[in-house]
Amino acid sequence: MGKASTPRALAENEAKAIARMLRISPQKLNLVAQLIRGKKVSRALADLEFSRKRIAVDVKKCLESAIANAENNHSLDVDDLVVAEAHVGKALVMKRFSPRARGRAGRIEKPFSNLTIVVREVQAAAAKA
Repeated sequence: MGKASTPRALAENEAKAIARMLRISPQKLNLVAQLIRGKKVSRALADLEFSRKRIAVDVKKCLESAIANAENNHSLDVDDLVVAEAHVGKALVMKRFSPRARGRAGRIEKPFSNLTIVVREVQAAAAKA
């Protein structure tokens, strides 16, 4: 007698991907995550492709992973996918010290972030551009 398997956390028409330990502050990463929330995946990929933010490359990689998970693991249609959620969380913060004037030391914090992207399949008639 084994333990009962955990039920799936997402709905049947959803898939997700998580990018952990991205070397950027959550506040800056959230600016890029806001850019793609609620959009069709084709439009979101195009927006990330031409974004001038450095972290947009990693966000695009995570979105492509979520799309691949939807297609291969859950048999969802790629053309009907929408970015349902894109939320950012804190990871660890490296603390470093830098010499300052008069023998003091200044604390420098180097934050890391986690990014979770959930894509949802919607019917073609109900999808918005």
